[in-house]
Amino acid sequence: IFQSCIKVDIRTKAVDVPEQEAITRDNVSVKINAVIYYKIFDAGKAICEVNDYYYAVSQLAQTTMRNVVGTVTLDELLSDREKISVGICEVIDKATDPWGVKVENVELKDVSLPEEMKRVIAKAAEAEREKRAIILTAEGEKQSAITRAEGEKESQILRDDAEKEAAILRAQGEAQSIIEINKAKAEGIRLIKEAGADESVIALKSFEALVDVSKGQATKLIIPSNMQDLGSIV
Repeated sequence: IFQSCIKVDIRTKAVDVPEQEAITRDNVSVKINAVIYYKIFDAGKAICEVNDYYYAVSQLAQTTMRNVVGTVTLDELLSDREKISVGICEVIDKATDPWGVKVENVELKDVSLPEEMKRVIAKAAEAEREKRAIILTAEGEKQSAITRAEGEKESQILRDDAEKEAAILRAQGEAQSIIEINKAKAEGIRLIKEAGADESVIALKSFEALVDVSKGQATKLIIPSNMQDLGSIV
């Protein structure tokens, strides 16, 4: 004989957890709310082990949220919501297991901060943006200065190389010109000598050629030992 019959829905339920005010580890007051997803895996336990599993799960979720938030800083709460949600879910699931309740997921919906704290965070974010902007500007100026210095260095090297090459070419040209002139004068003296010119004329022309040769860039000059016969250097 059945004394009573209670119908239990074993489908997954989504329950809103009312907004809770909590204090983080770094003493910042925040308000948080969440949604919890759970289902009944043992209807007998859900009826016999707890008076009202719906109310019990809701109350447990509220207290667990406050406790977990108290163990983290505000930065961790804002940046690691998923990790904190997993931690809350694990605590609630372990506590509700004897009731035949399986907590599948907990999602933090919103984290509300006091207006004063919002202004502080906004100022901090603005200061950080300005800091990054200054750093980027300084890095850009540094890189630009380095690039300009390297460009000027390369330009100076190229100019020096060009001037050096030009000086070498000028010197080679002047040397070649002197050589050709001296060859021409020597050839002229030889022709005069072959024409049977007077020895004094040949000596004079040889002396003039010797003077021209001495005007070159040579550091040594060999002259005949018999200065009376300058024509012998041809």
